[in-house]
Amino acid sequence: MRSFFHIHCKNFKFLRNNLCPSYVSYNIATTTVAPLTTTKKIVVIMGATGSGKSKLSIDLATRGFNSEIINSDKIQVSKGLDITTNKISINEQSGVVHHLLGEFSGPELFSPSDFRHTADNRITDIINRRRLPLIVGGSNSFIYALLSNQFNPGVDVFDEINPVQCISKELRYHCCFILVDVLTPVLNRYLFQRVDEMMNSGMYEELEEFFAKNGFSDRNTGIRKAIGVPEMEGYFRNLKNCTTVQEKCRLYEAALREIKENTKELAEKQIRKIQRLRESGWDLQKVDATEALRAKMTPGNSKIPATEIWERQVVLPSMKIVKQFLLE
Repeated sequence: MRSFFHIHCKNFKFLRNNLCPSYVSYNIATTTVAPLTTTKKIVVIMGATGSGKSKLSIDLATRGFNSEIINSDKIQVSKGLDITTNKISINEQSGVVHHLLGEFSGPELFSPSDFRHTADNRITDIINRRRLPLIVGGSNSFIYALLSNQFNPGVDVFDEINPVQCISKELRYHCCFILVDVLTPVLNRYLFQRVDEMMNSGMYEELEEFFAKNGFSDRNTGIRKAIGVPEMEGYFRNLKNCTTVQEKCRLYEAALREIKENTKELAEKQIRKIQRLRESGWDLQKVDATEALRAKMTPGNSKIPATEIWERQVVLPSMKIVKQFLLE
Protein backbone atom coordinates (compact mmCIF):
# COMPACT_ATOMS: atom_id res chain seq x y z
CA MET A 1 0.00 0.00 0.00
CA ARG A 2 2.90 2.41 0.72
CA SER A 3 4.19 2.05 -2.83
CA PHE A 4 0.71 2.68 -4.25
CA PHE A 5 0.32 5.93 -2.34
CA HIS A 6 3.91 7.05 -3.04
CA ILE A 7 3.27 6.64 -6.75
CA HIS A 8 -0.04 8.48 -6.75
CA CYS A 9 0.33 11.00 -3.91
CA LYS A 10 0.61 13.96 -6.29
CA ASN A 11 -2.62 12.98 -8.02
CA PHE A 12 -4.45 12.63 -4.70
CA LYS A 13 -3.17 16.04 -3.60
CA PHE A 14 -4.45 17.49 -6.87
CA LEU A 15 -7.87 15.92 -6.32
CA ARG A 16 -8.17 17.23 -2.77
CA ASN A 17 -7.20 20.76 -3.83
CA ASN A 18 -9.32 20.88 -6.97
CA LEU A 19 -12.30 18.65 -6.21
CA CYS A 20 -15.01 21.33 -6.31
CA PRO A 21 -13.75 23.15 -9.44
CA SER A 22 -13.67 19.88 -11.36
CA TYR A 23 -17.35 19.38 -10.52
CA VAL A 24 -18.32 22.84 -11.68
CA SER A 25 -16.52 22.71 -15.01
CA TYR A 26 -17.48 19.21 -16.19
CA ASN A 27 -20.44 18.56 -18.49
CA ILE A 28 -21.62 15.00 -19.01
CA ALA A 29 -21.53 14.11 -22.69
CA THR A 30 -24.20 11.41 -22.69
CA THR A 31 -26.97 13.57 -21.23
CA THR A 32 -29.25 15.09 -23.83
CA VAL A 33 -30.95 17.37 -21.30
CA ALA A 34 -28.42 19.20 -19.14
CA PRO A 35 -29.91 20.65 -15.95
CA LEU A 36 -27.69 22.67 -13.65
CA THR A 37 -26.97 19.71 -11.38
CA THR A 38 -25.41 17.68 -14.22
CA THR A 39 -21.92 18.91 -13.35
CA LYS A 40 -22.00 17.42 -9.84
CA LYS A 41 -19.75 14.39 -9.57
CA ILE A 42 -20.81 11.56 -7.29
CA VAL A 43 -19.79 7.94 -6.73
CA VAL A 44 -22.54 5.31 -6.47
CA ILE A 45 -21.72 1.95 -4.88
CA MET A 46 -24.27 -0.72 -5.77
CA GLY A 47 -24.74 -4.43 -5.19
CA ALA A 48 -26.90 -7.00 -3.46
CA THR A 49 -27.33 -7.07 0.30
CA GLY A 50 -24.29 -8.61 1.95
CA SER A 51 -21.93 -7.97 -0.96
CA GLY A 52 -19.75 -5.50 0.96
CA LYS A 53 -20.97 -2.09 -0.22
CA SER A 54 -20.65 -0.42 3.18
CA LYS A 55 -17.17 -1.81 3.78
CA LEU A 56 -16.00 -0.62 0.37
CA SER A 57 -17.45 2.84 0.95
CA ILE A 58 -15.45 3.17 4.19
CA ASP A 59 -12.31 1.91 2.47
CA LEU A 60 -12.68 4.56 -0.24
CA ALA A 61 -13.65 7.36 2.11
CA THR A 62 -10.57 6.75 4.28
CA ARG A 63 -8.08 6.43 1.41
CA GLY A 64 -7.71 10.06 0.38
CA PHE A 65 -10.97 10.76 -1.44
CA ASN A 66 -12.26 13.23 1.17
CA SER A 67 -15.76 11.71 1.13
CA GLU A 68 -19.05 11.62 2.99
CA ILE A 69 -21.53 8.76 2.66
CA ILE A 70 -25.24 9.04 1.88
CA ASN A 71 -27.15 5.90 2.81
CA SER A 72 -29.54 4.70 0.08
CA ASP A 73 -31.09 1.76 1.93
CA LYS A 74 -34.79 2.47 2.41
CA ILE A 75 -34.98 0.51 5.67
CA GLN A 76 -31.80 1.91 7.18
CA VAL A 77 -32.99 5.52 6.89
CA SER A 78 -35.36 4.73 9.75
CA LYS A 79 -34.41 4.99 13.42
CA GLY A 80 -34.14 1.90 15.58
CA LEU A 81 -33.42 -1.83 15.27
CA ASP A 82 -29.80 -1.20 14.32
CA ILE A 83 -28.81 -4.89 14.45
CA THR A 84 -31.90 -6.20 12.67
CA THR A 85 -31.56 -3.64 9.87
CA ASN A 86 -27.80 -4.28 9.75
CA LYS A 87 -26.81 -0.61 10.05
CA ILE A 88 -23.09 0.04 9.98
CA SER A 89 -21.93 0.60 13.55
CA ILE A 90 -20.26 3.77 14.83
CA ASN A 91 -17.00 1.87 15.18
CA GLU A 92 -17.21 0.53 11.63
CA GLN A 93 -17.91 4.04 10.29
CA SER A 94 -14.29 4.94 11.15
CA GLY A 95 -15.12 8.60 11.62
CA VAL A 96 -16.63 8.99 8.13
CA VAL A 97 -19.73 11.22 8.09
CA HIS A 98 -22.91 9.31 7.23
CA HIS A 99 -26.15 10.93 6.04
CA LEU A 100 -29.71 9.53 6.09
CA LEU A 101 -28.70 6.65 8.35
CA GLY A 102 -31.26 6.12 11.10
CA GLU A 103 -32.51 9.71 10.82
CA PHE A 104 -36.25 9.28 10.38
CA SER A 105 -39.11 7.73 12.31
CA GLY A 106 -42.79 7.32 11.66
CA PRO A 107 -45.47 4.85 10.63
CA GLU A 108 -44.45 4.91 6.97
CA LEU A 109 -41.14 4.35 5.23
CA PHE A 110 -39.23 7.14 3.53
CA SER A 111 -40.42 7.19 -0.10
CA PRO A 112 -38.26 7.34 -3.26
CA SER A 113 -39.56 10.89 -3.84
CA ASP A 114 -38.55 11.83 -0.29
CA PHE A 115 -35.11 10.41 -0.93
CA ARG A 116 -34.75 12.22 -4.26
CA HIS A 117 -35.33 15.59 -2.61
CA THR A 118 -33.46 15.02 0.65
CA ALA A 119 -30.42 13.29 -0.82
CA ASP A 120 -30.06 15.98 -3.49
CA ASN A 121 -29.85 18.62 -0.76
CA ARG A 122 -27.20 16.58 1.05
CA ILE A 123 -25.22 16.13 -2.18
CA THR A 124 -25.23 19.88 -2.79
CA ASP A 125 -24.07 20.55 0.76
CA ILE A 126 -21.28 17.96 0.58
CA ILE A 127 -19.97 19.27 -2.74
CA ASN A 128 -20.16 22.88 -1.55
CA ARG A 129 -17.81 21.84 1.24
CA ARG A 130 -15.38 20.45 -1.37
CA ARG A 131 -16.04 16.83 -0.52
CA LEU A 132 -17.06 13.81 -2.58
CA PRO A 133 -20.52 12.22 -2.05
CA LEU A 134 -20.65 8.42 -1.97
CA ILE A 135 -24.17 7.02 -2.46
CA VAL A 136 -24.24 3.60 -0.82
CA GLY A 137 -27.10 1.14 -0.33
CA GLY A 138 -29.14 -1.66 -1.81
CA SER A 139 -32.43 0.11 -2.55
CA ASN A 140 -32.23 0.52 -6.31
CA SER A 141 -35.59 2.32 -6.36
CA PHE A 142 -33.98 5.03 -4.22
CA ILE A 143 -30.91 5.20 -6.44
CA TYR A 144 -33.02 5.49 -9.58
CA ALA A 145 -35.28 8.14 -8.03
CA LEU A 146 -32.27 10.21 -7.01
CA LEU A 147 -30.28 9.95 -10.23
CA SER A 148 -32.85 9.87 -13.00
CA ASN A 149 -33.42 13.19 -14.74
CA GLN A 150 -36.95 12.09 -15.65
CA PHE A 151 -38.41 10.48 -12.54
CA ASN A 152 -42.09 9.55 -12.38
CA PRO A 153 -43.01 8.18 -8.92
CA GLY A 154 -46.11 6.60 -10.42
CA VAL A 155 -44.13 4.27 -12.71
CA ASP A 156 -42.18 1.27 -11.43
CA VAL A 157 -39.38 1.06 -14.00
CA PHE A 158 -38.23 -2.23 -12.45
CA ASP A 159 -41.54 -3.97 -13.09
CA GLU A 160 -40.92 -6.36 -15.98
CA ILE A 161 -44.30 -5.53 -17.51
CA ASN A 162 -42.72 -2.20 -18.46
CA PRO A 163 -40.16 -2.18 -21.30
CA VAL A 164 -36.56 -1.60 -20.28
CA GLN A 165 -36.65 1.50 -22.49
CA CYS A 166 -38.76 3.24 -19.83
CA ILE A 167 -35.62 3.54 -17.68
CA SER A 168 -34.15 6.99 -18.14
CA LYS A 169 -30.50 7.15 -19.19
CA GLU A 170 -30.42 10.90 -18.60
CA LEU A 171 -28.93 11.47 -15.17
CA ARG A 172 -28.98 14.51 -12.90
CA TYR A 173 -25.34 14.06 -11.93
CA HIS A 174 -22.06 12.93 -13.41
CA CYS A 175 -21.92 9.46 -11.88
CA CYS A 176 -19.24 6.86 -11.29
CA PHE A 177 -20.99 3.53 -10.69
CA ILE A 178 -19.21 0.70 -8.88
CA LEU A 179 -21.04 -2.64 -8.73
CA VAL A 180 -19.83 -5.03 -6.02
CA ASP A 181 -20.55 -8.43 -7.54
CA VAL A 182 -20.60 -11.85 -5.84
CA LEU A 183 -21.41 -15.22 -7.39
CA THR A 184 -24.89 -16.24 -6.24
CA PRO A 185 -24.02 -19.53 -4.45
CA VAL A 186 -21.28 -17.82 -2.45
CA LEU A 187 -23.49 -14.83 -1.64
CA ASN A 188 -26.33 -17.06 -0.46
CA ARG A 189 -24.03 -19.00 1.86
CA TYR A 190 -22.70 -15.75 3.28
CA LEU A 191 -26.19 -14.31 3.79
CA PHE A 192 -27.30 -17.39 5.72
CA GLN A 193 -24.16 -17.21 7.87
CA ARG A 194 -24.69 -13.49 8.43
CA VAL A 195 -28.22 -14.05 9.77
CA ASP A 196 -26.82 -16.48 12.32
CA GLU A 197 -24.14 -13.97 13.31
CA MET A 198 -26.72 -11.18 13.68
CA MET A 199 -28.83 -13.38 15.95
CA ASN A 200 -25.77 -14.19 18.04
CA SER A 201 -24.89 -10.48 18.22
CA GLY A 202 -28.11 -9.32 19.83
CA MET A 203 -30.79 -9.34 17.13
CA TYR A 204 -32.99 -11.71 19.15
CA GLU A 205 -32.82 -9.50 22.25
CA GLU A 206 -33.30 -6.34 20.18
CA LEU A 207 -36.53 -7.68 18.67
CA GLU A 208 -37.72 -9.08 21.99
CA GLU A 209 -37.38 -5.61 23.49
CA PHE A 210 -38.99 -4.00 20.43
CA PHE A 211 -42.16 -6.11 20.67
CA ALA A 212 -42.30 -5.72 24.46
CA LYS A 213 -42.29 -1.95 23.99
CA ASN A 214 -44.37 -1.58 20.81
CA GLY A 215 -46.56 -4.67 20.86
CA PHE A 216 -47.64 -6.74 17.89
CA SER A 217 -49.37 -5.38 14.79
CA ASP A 218 -51.49 -6.77 11.98
CA ARG A 219 -49.91 -4.22 9.61
CA ASN A 220 -46.24 -4.12 8.71
CA THR A 221 -45.53 -0.43 8.31
CA GLY A 222 -42.41 1.67 8.71
CA ILE A 223 -39.49 -0.20 10.21
CA ARG A 224 -41.73 -3.22 10.79
CA LYS A 225 -41.17 -4.00 7.11
CA ALA A 226 -37.53 -4.84 7.79
CA ILE A 227 -36.62 -8.47 7.20
CA GLY A 228 -36.54 -10.17 10.57
CA VAL A 229 -39.36 -8.18 12.15
CA PRO A 230 -42.46 -9.97 10.75
CA GLU A 231 -40.74 -13.37 10.93
CA MET A 232 -39.79 -12.96 14.59
CA GLU A 233 -43.15 -11.36 15.40
CA GLY A 234 -44.77 -14.66 14.48
CA TYR A 235 -42.27 -16.42 16.70
CA PHE A 236 -42.87 -14.20 19.75
CA ARG A 237 -46.64 -14.28 19.23
CA ASN A 238 -46.70 -18.07 19.38
CA LEU A 239 -43.95 -18.62 21.94
CA LYS A 240 -46.43 -18.53 24.83
CA ASN A 241 -48.26 -21.47 23.29
CA CYS A 242 -45.19 -23.70 23.37
CA THR A 243 -45.13 -26.10 26.30
CA THR A 244 -41.78 -27.82 25.68
CA VAL A 245 -38.25 -26.77 24.84
CA GLN A 246 -38.47 -28.79 21.65
CA GLU A 247 -41.52 -26.83 20.49
CA LYS A 248 -39.76 -23.54 21.20
CA CYS A 249 -36.71 -24.68 19.26
CA ARG A 250 -38.80 -25.76 16.27
CA LEU A 251 -40.63 -22.43 16.29
CA TYR A 252 -37.33 -20.51 16.43
CA GLU A 253 -35.72 -22.58 13.66
CA ALA A 254 -38.75 -22.01 11.43
CA ALA A 255 -38.50 -18.22 11.94
CA LEU A 256 -34.75 -18.34 11.29
CA ARG A 257 -35.25 -20.26 8.02
CA GLU A 258 -37.85 -17.73 6.93
CA ILE A 259 -35.48 -14.82 7.62
CA LYS A 260 -32.75 -16.50 5.60
CA GLU A 261 -35.03 -17.28 2.66
CA ASN A 262 -36.46 -13.77 2.62
CA THR A 263 -32.95 -12.29 2.73
CA LYS A 264 -31.98 -14.52 -0.20
CA GLU A 265 -35.07 -13.39 -2.14
CA LEU A 266 -34.22 -9.75 -1.42
CA ALA A 267 -30.74 -10.24 -2.88
CA GLU A 268 -32.21 -11.88 -5.98
CA LYS A 269 -34.62 -8.96 -6.50
CA GLN A 270 -31.81 -6.45 -6.09
CA ILE A 271 -29.66 -8.28 -8.63
CA ARG A 272 -32.54 -8.35 -11.15
CA LYS A 273 -33.04 -4.60 -10.75
CA ILE A 274 -29.33 -3.93 -11.20
CA GLN A 275 -29.28 -6.08 -14.32
CA ARG A 276 -32.22 -4.10 -15.68
CA LEU A 277 -30.31 -0.86 -15.18
CA ARG A 278 -27.31 -2.32 -17.01
CA GLU A 279 -29.53 -3.48 -19.87
CA SER A 280 -30.90 0.04 -20.19
CA GLY A 281 -27.39 1.44 -20.66
CA TRP A 282 -26.26 2.48 -17.19
CA ASP A 283 -22.47 2.10 -17.05
CA LEU A 284 -21.89 0.00 -13.92
CA GLN A 285 -18.24 -0.94 -13.45
CA LYS A 286 -17.95 -4.30 -11.74
CA VAL A 287 -15.56 -5.40 -8.98
CA ASP A 288 -15.70 -9.05 -7.92
CA ALA A 289 -15.91 -9.77 -4.18
CA THR A 290 -16.59 -13.50 -4.55
CA GLU A 291 -13.19 -14.79 -3.43
CA ALA A 292 -13.00 -12.31 -0.55
CA LEU A 293 -16.36 -13.47 0.81
CA ARG A 294 -15.45 -17.12 0.25
CA ALA A 295 -12.23 -16.66 2.23
CA LYS A 296 -14.07 -14.75 4.97
CA MET A 297 -16.47 -17.65 5.49
CA THR A 298 -13.74 -20.32 5.55
CA PRO A 299 -10.59 -18.61 6.85
CA GLY A 300 -8.85 -21.91 7.56
CA ASN A 301 -9.18 -23.07 3.94
CA SER A 302 -7.71 -19.98 2.29
CA LYS A 303 -3.97 -19.56 1.74
CA ILE A 304 -4.45 -15.80 1.42
CA PRO A 305 -6.29 -13.86 4.18
CA ALA A 306 -9.73 -12.53 3.24
CA THR A 307 -8.60 -8.98 4.02
CA GLU A 308 -5.76 -9.23 1.51
CA ILE A 309 -8.04 -10.65 -1.19
CA TRP A 310 -10.53 -7.88 -0.52
CA GLU A 311 -7.77 -5.27 -0.83
CA ARG A 312 -6.42 -6.67 -4.10
CA GLN A 313 -9.63 -7.59 -5.87
CA VAL A 314 -12.10 -4.99 -4.58
CA VAL A 315 -10.49 -1.96 -2.93
CA LEU A 316 -7.58 -1.25 -5.28
CA PRO A 317 -9.62 -1.70 -8.49
CA SER A 318 -12.31 0.58 -7.04
CA MET A 319 -9.74 3.21 -6.10
CA LYS A 320 -8.42 3.14 -9.64
CA ILE A 321 -11.94 3.59 -11.04
CA VAL A 322 -12.71 6.55 -8.77
CA LYS A 323 -9.34 8.24 -9.31
CA GLN A 324 -9.77 8.05 -13.09
CA PHE A 325 -13.33 9.38 -12.76
CA LEU A 326 -12.19 12.41 -10.75
CA LEU A 327 -9.37 13.16 -13.18
CA GLU A 328 -11.70 13.25 -16.21
